[in-house]
Amino acid sequence: MKIALISPYDYATPGGVNAHIGNLAREFSNNGHSPTIIAPSSKAIDTETSTKFIAMGRPIPIPYGGSTARLSISPWQIKRVRKLLMQEQFDILHLHEPLTPILPWLFLKTSTTVNIGTFHAFHEKSKYYHITKRPLKYWFNKLNGTIAVSQSAMSFVAKHFEANYELIPNGINIQKFSSNTAPIEELNDDRPTILFVGRIGEKRKGLKYLLKAYSNLKWNHPNLRLVVVGPGDLDKECHRLISEHNMNDIIFTGPVSESDLPKYYKSASIFCSPATGQESFGIVLLEAMASGTPIVASAIQGYSAVVENGVQGLLFEPENPVDLSEKIEVLLQNSTMRQNLGKAGPIRASKFSWENIASQILSYYEETRSEWIRKYKVS
Repeated sequence: MKIALISPYDYATPGGVNAHIGNLAREFSNNGHSPTIIAPSSKAIDTETSTKFIAMGRPIPIPYGGSTARLSISPWQIKRVRKLLMQEQFDILHLHEPLTPILPWLFLKTSTTVNIGTFHAFHEKSKYYHITKRPLKYWFNKLNGTIAVSQSAMSFVAKHFEANYELIPNGINIQKFSSNTAPIEELNDDRPTILFVGRIGEKRKGLKYLLKAYSNLKWNHPNLRLVVVGPGDLDKECHRLISEHNMNDIIFTGPVSESDLPKYYKSASIFCSPATGQESFGIVLLEAMASGTPIVASAIQGYSAVVENGVQGLLFEPENPVDLSEKIEVLLQNSTMRQNLGKAGPIRASKFSWENIASQILSYYEETRSEWIRKYKVS
């Protein structure tokens, strides 16, 4: 099949949706299909040789849902879109976040083939769909199939747009994180290490709660170390916490390469994700599981569907640094529990391999396309 994988987001900026698309493209190619990634891009993109990439539109940053979305909002791309569809004759248009402006709308406007939408987002307090439901219904009705990556993402979109959603989660590159990767050399010692991975400038990632918990834990564990991996700048409150509690030993790596990221998981005694909400799926949790690293994470909806409390990790009350520090304390004091949680992680993560996820999506393509052919009598 010729498959177009369409993202509304700047493909040059790392993010969950674009990573999802890139991994699907790789697996589709491995299965003998012809994927093309289409997205706005702020710079030239190098993809795997088996995957074609077409830049469509210049993205600009737009604040949305506690984060910043880099979108192309130019309607003038529609001529390029129409020409591209005529040239390529795709069997499937797979639009990720299909109701996000504006690139997915241009493809839905001009499409004459099967349109499938995947919904990734979950925003507990967002009014976007509520306010824009009526005009967005036009675009939603052009979808022939709908996928959600988690129960929380499904609940979020289904409140406004009813459909028969197929639940197909995010995936993970098992081999990348489960291989015998050596830890970071400077972290390869006897000190217990807590790892945080995420965009540190986004409040919803909850770093301030981990900083509060860390300052409490240091009284009983002066040798404890915190490593923060990810892009962004600390906000004023995080700066204040670090200064007031003299936490000058925290290691901030900034963004790290894809090849180095597994090494940080391998270097950690405990992986902690204290997100406050608006996470539809915890991909970082799967990365930690695949690495065999025990987890302490907030009991938000998107995380509770991934981590089984007491099996691969411990869940704590969101935005509660006392509960967070108590859960970390339990693991610091109990090496047997850490080992058991770590051993259970790869078993759970294996169910989310990209091979399995791509196979489910390809089956859904075939099912939806067959129904579309029958409905429109297309041979």
